[in-house]
This record gives sequence, structure tokens and C-alpha cells, in this order.
Amino acid sequence: MALDPSRTVAELKDLRELTGDENGAQRLAWTETWEQARGWLRELVADTGAKESIDAAGNQWFTLPGASKRAVLIGGHIDSVPNGGWLDGALNVVAGVEVLRRIASDGKPPVTLRLVNWADEEGARFGRSLFGSSAAAGSMSDQDELRALTDREGLALPDALVAHGVDLDKALDARKELESAAAYLELHIEQGPVLESLGLPLGVVQGTFGVERHRITWRGQAAHAGSTPMDKRRDALAGAAKLALEIREIARRTGGGAVCTSGGVVCHPGIVTSVVETAEQLLDQRDLNAHRLAMMLAEAKAASERFAGEESIDVEWEKIWSIEPILFDDTLLGLCEESIREVVGMSHRLPSGPLHDAAEVARAGVPTVMMFVQSLRGLSHTKLEDTREDHLEQSVAALDRLTSKTVDWVAEGGGR
Repeated sequence: MALDPSRTVAELKDLRELTGDENGAQRLAWTETWEQARGWLRELVADTGAKESIDAAGNQWFTLPGASKRAVLIGGHIDSVPNGGWLDGALNVVAGVEVLRRIASDGKPPVTLRLVNWADEEGARFGRSLFGSSAAAGSMSDQDELRALTDREGLALPDALVAHGVDLDKALDARKELESAAAYLELHIEQGPVLESLGLPLGVVQGTFGVERHRITWRGQAAHAGSTPMDKRRDALAGAAKLALEIREIARRTGGGAVCTSGGVVCHPGIVTSVVETAEQLLDQRDLNAHRLAMMLAEAKAASERFAGEESIDVEWEKIWSIEPILFDDTLLGLCEESIREVVGMSHRLPSGPLHDAAEVARAGVPTVMMFVQSLRGLSHTKLEDTREDHLEQSVAALDRLTSKTVDWVAEGGGR
């Protein structure tokens, strides 16, 4: 069977109709719609002869045995954020199906091919991203914190998992799935504006940004908004507001693509007639360089202490989560670049600001690379997310070439 990239585009549109509505994709992990999408994927893969299995973390695997048990993995995720786009995650696995079809039709491959649909990459419902891949990578060390997570309706994460056949206490048993992994490949929409600004359809991802995520609590004193003079106020929101502006300057000074975001501030008592007593602020900092990331965090903490003093308030920091920067495998970076040039003539290397399952797989010691396809207007996590159909087809063709080159590399003794 010849590779047919246009079929991938058609199948992505089918998935959009099946699991979306007028507001966008609705494939939240651990929901009926997500399971419906997994069932749809199961039917899609059936004609390849690949055998399906679900691991202890809920990851969905399709294995096409080769002459060697050493495996080349193609991965992605089919879950989405609420009101998400039609391509984020889904392109990864549906393109992987097309590559699997082509390889299966060519006869038994020299190495094993495995397509993985990672469980709960987005973390949209319970706030914990990369659930399935972190379990498989063995980096899931926050079991106690995970047990305490609830969704907006108050349902606990462990209860949601059980409803889908996953026992949180056994999720780390998924580590055995990477024992035979020699290399990992992932295609994804860029979710940013870089490739479009350069006029390029495809790019090679150097690695994923490291992340420092914190909750900052500012404590002042509630007081009547009408009777408290400005110079007598202990306004918790003032500290949060100053820091929200300062982190922008910190990122600019750091350079190198570093980003800092104040993603939310919740005020108490939160009424118009009172000075803010408590402000809880969320801070997200990202960079591809670990040293720069640490410096940004140190600068933000120092600035918060300075602002607390200026406003006569207190400040406390609580770490929510972090991941170190991940740089992808040099050999696979080269193979990815070759594949893109063969399909579209030009390539470009760029980092990924968003997190991806590929980062967890790389952390586990598996040689890894990602390929980006251009996103129109740089939009993602919205129903407006889009990519030109010819670019989507080119991405499938490039992924197919990359897979063939990687299979040959692993067959010759390369990879892990």
C-alpha cells in the first residue's frame, strides 16, 4: 500500500466531526468522548495487523512485530483541551497510522514498529500534564499529589482513572513498555508563529523548554475601599501586579526565547469595596537553557521580596511543578532535517515552548526527535487552530521518510 497523506487529512476531519462541536474538539482525557476517539483509532489501525494493548497507565499501544524486538516508536495523543483544535495531538497519531499502513504493506520490517497514543497529555481536566508518558518514563513521582487532584465537579483523579481501567498505584508498571524502545519520533503542529513567519512548512525541534511553575501567595490586610488612604493600604494585589509586569522584563533581559507568564491571580475577599487581603498568583517560566531558567526564577523571587517590602505585605512561594530542559538526539535531529529537506527543500531548527510527551520519553533515555508543521497564525488550544492541508500532507510524507531512516539506523545498531 502506497503512502497516502491525503487520507490522513480526511481521517482528521472525520475525527473532528465525531468528537467535536461548534466550539471545537471535546476529547478531554478520562471521558466518554475520549474513549470514543480511542475506539475510532482502534478501528483505523485494524487493517495494518498491528496488535493493540493498553498499559497500566492507560496508554494505547499498537505493535507491528519486526525481525528484531528493538522498536521504533511513533507517538502522540488524541486527548484535547476543552474547545480545542482539530490537529493538536490528533495529527501525531493519525499520521502515525498512515506510516504504519505503508510499512505493514511492505512486509515484515527489520525492527518492530509501535504506535502509541499517550493518555492525558493535556492535563486539562485535573491539571496534571503528560500523565501517561511520565508513567511510562518512570518520572511520575508525585503519586500523593495526584491522589488529591479533583476536577471542577469534585471528582477525584483516582476515581476517574478507575472508571477507565487504570489503578493509579499501578500506573508506573507502564515503564516496561519502553524497555525495547530504540528510538522515538513525534510529529506535532508548531502551536506558534515561527515557521509561518519564515515561510516554511516544516521544522526540526531541537528540544523542549524546561519549566518552573509556582503559586505565589501575597498577604496584605482587607480594609474598606472608601475609608482607607492610599498610603495606609496593605494591598496584596499591588504586589502581584508589580510582579506580573516585572517578569516580562525578566524574560526580555534573559533573551534566547525565554518566556514568563502570570497565568492567573485570584483575589480575596474579591469585592469592589475592599482592599485585597490575599492574592494567589500563578507563574510559569520556560527556557531551553537550564542555567537561564534558574536565573529567571531567582530574579522573580528577589523581585517579589522587593515588592512585598514596598507594599508592606508578605509573600510566599509554593512550587507546583517543574521539568528540566530536554535536548533531542543529535543523530535523529540530522535524520529529521534530511527528511524535511527531501520533501519541501528547506528546514529550520527551533525549540518547543509547549510541553510534549516526547520530553518524557527522552528523559527515560530513549533517543528522541520531534518534527513541527506550521500553524496558521500560531494559534492552538482553540477552534481557530489550523494548518494548510498541503502542509499537513507534507508532514505525513516527511514523517514517513524519517521513520524509514530511523528503522534503518536502528537495524544497523543505532539507537538505544
